[in-house]
Amino acid sequence: MVFAVEPFASSGTGVVSDGTRTLIYSQTANRGGVRLASAKRVMNQIRDRRSLPFSRRWLTGDKIDLALSTLKRSGVVRGYPVLHDIPGSLVSQAEHTLIVTEDGCVATTL
Repeated sequence: MVFAVEPFASSGTGVVSDGTRTLIYSQTANRGGVRLASAKRVMNQIRDRRSLPFSRRWLTGDKIDLALSTLKRSGVVRGYPVLHDIPGSLVSQAEHTLIVTEDGCVATTL
């Protein structure tokens, strides 16, 4: 069995939801028909991540937001919205994945 434990912490009400900003993405498809030059540059930068999440701030070049928007509309990347609670509060999330075997338990995350 595999378990993913995802606790959230908030300095607000504790009711966490997706915000409107997106700063973390992951590649969901490898489509070759992307025409926009800035989108092609982003594709070249994220290719080696092999679908692992990446931050917008890791990308270099111009028109990054346009490129990400284009790739998102094309189904090439998926965005993970910033979590929020009440205005002015802080929200954090962690994830820990555990595999339970007949011989014990293996933590795949640190």
